[in-house]
Amino acid sequence: MSNTSSLPSWADCAKDLIEVAAGRAPADMVIRNARWVNVHSREVLDGATIAIKSGRIAVVLLFDEADSLFGERTEVVDAHDRFAVPGLCDGHMHIESGMLTVSQFARAVMPHGTTTMFVDPHEVANVLGMPGVRAMHDEALEQPVNVFVQMPSCAPSAPGLETTGAELGPEDVAEAMTWPNIIGLGEMMNFPGVMNSDAKMLAEIAATQRAGKTVGGHYASPDLRGFHAYVAGGPADDHEGTREEDAILRVRQGMRAMLRLGSAWYDVESQITAVTEKGLDPRNFILCTDDCHSGTLVNDGHMNRVVRHAIDCGLDPLIALQMATINTATHFGLERELGSITPGRRADIILTSDLRTLPVEHVIARGKTVAVDGCLTAEMPAFEWPRSSRQTVNMKRDVKPEDFDIAAPEGANSVRARVIGVVENQAPTKALEADLKVSDGLVEMDRTNDVCQIALIERHRATGGVTNAFVSGFGYDVDCAMASTVAHDSHHMIVVGTSKTDMALAANRLREVGGGITLFRDGKELALVELPIAGLMSDAPAKDVARAADQMMQAMRDCGCRLNNAYMQHSLLALVVIPELRISDIGLIDVTTFEKTDLLIS
Repeated sequence: MSNTSSLPSWADCAKDLIEVAAGRAPADMVIRNARWVNVHSREVLDGATIAIKSGRIAVVLLFDEADSLFGERTEVVDAHDRFAVPGLCDGHMHIESGMLTVSQFARAVMPHGTTTMFVDPHEVANVLGMPGVRAMHDEALEQPVNVFVQMPSCAPSAPGLETTGAELGPEDVAEAMTWPNIIGLGEMMNFPGVMNSDAKMLAEIAATQRAGKTVGGHYASPDLRGFHAYVAGGPADDHEGTREEDAILRVRQGMRAMLRLGSAWYDVESQITAVTEKGLDPRNFILCTDDCHSGTLVNDGHMNRVVRHAIDCGLDPLIALQMATINTATHFGLERELGSITPGRRADIILTSDLRTLPVEHVIARGKTVAVDGCLTAEMPAFEWPRSSRQTVNMKRDVKPEDFDIAAPEGANSVRARVIGVVENQAPTKALEADLKVSDGLVEMDRTNDVCQIALIERHRATGGVTNAFVSGFGYDVDCAMASTVAHDSHHMIVVGTSKTDMALAANRLREVGGGITLFRDGKELALVELPIAGLMSDAPAKDVARAADQMMQAMRDCGCRLNNAYMQHSLLALVVIPELRISDIGLIDVTTFEKTDLLIS
């Protein structure tokens, strides 16, 4: 499996590895005085010496520092009795959620010990199509760590319920399976399509399976009656579980249960009891992040954060590490390539002084030190995204406050309306209802009861379309509005606000700068995160993007929002594949029936 031209395959360097292991040639690097965390046998072995050649592990010896390992050019790293842990793997994630390019994302997570990522670029695919996927694929190849790419399966995620900037099909999947860095098919979000034997979805799965690669899953419904038909269609993993019963069912049906801890998804604690209390085999569980924005990466960590959290939830540290290393590698058919500190594998190693708190003190990737004590030491590639990836906010015109008017039935003094209900720290929403007043023929918001307005502005084809609805849960208590061109998965523009004037100002500001996130209060801009690439990503350093994102989060709090990582909740309000109620460019969508529904209840 290729991921970079700079790392020889196992076959190409087998002779060199054998020569070092047999004591006939020196290593390129030797780590001595280490406590070897062996994720195959689930044990810690003291007094280990780890020899590395050509970016791969040649041999691991116990209480035996063979003189033959050392040559004049051998780099020696003294572990000083610290634990040597395999580099951490993120089994399911979206680079775009970090608001960063691949290079900047890798730069941010390497000091946290992440050395392998399996990324699904379906966000950029929905905006730019195959050229966007190819650009991310090519940038991933340039990294000093392992970034494998899954070919997006669903652009659009729900055909007929949204209009995206580009559409992909089985012929695109078949083509991508020939690219050197494609590891499989990204999450199959159109689970109703699979359950109902949709020819397009089954053709994409078949193309992936013919290539001998892994099919990612996404069964988001809490109603498990259709799950058996879904798993029969071929998806091999699922990260959408939120309950213990979800994890158990997936593993019992031969899938890998992926437990996620992202910036706003806290689904590990509720499912890990399948292992800690029910005693299920932990080798079928994988830890992942799914979505982490730049503020989380810079301030809290990445996969090291997930592992620590799993341990805090009662998981044995060695099992938690298995779930973030060898389990992930095995699932993608890479057990002989990475995920453990054993001969032939890529030399991806973390040195840490404690397995529970997991401080990441030294990171080695492909046999080279890339970070020490939280500071990046690796040289990073310079990758330029094509000009066509910029200026993608293709609105027909600037919007006006009256574009957000919602007309009431003639003669009505009040109406009953459907309301999207935000659920803190989870991806699903609630389908709520509210009685709202009518003034001058227009339905009013109800700030007292936390019902404000949401609008989706079409930004791919310049149709001029604006869809209006109501949302509850953000807690805004002043005149304000927040707009974002990050709107999973169709990535039109979402505007949420209590003031139509501020809603118009926020939307037009993003049209001006070419995409991103902004928040206006009383006619003034409080914060702006510019995302010029596809309206989703910035090529600025993570710390700069995180600083702007932190300012955005503070601005939301200043307007009364108390949700944890509320920006992530905002960005998912158009995700028409996760129940219960969402907004799209065609209207309000009931995601329990996968049908358009009326905003006002007669």
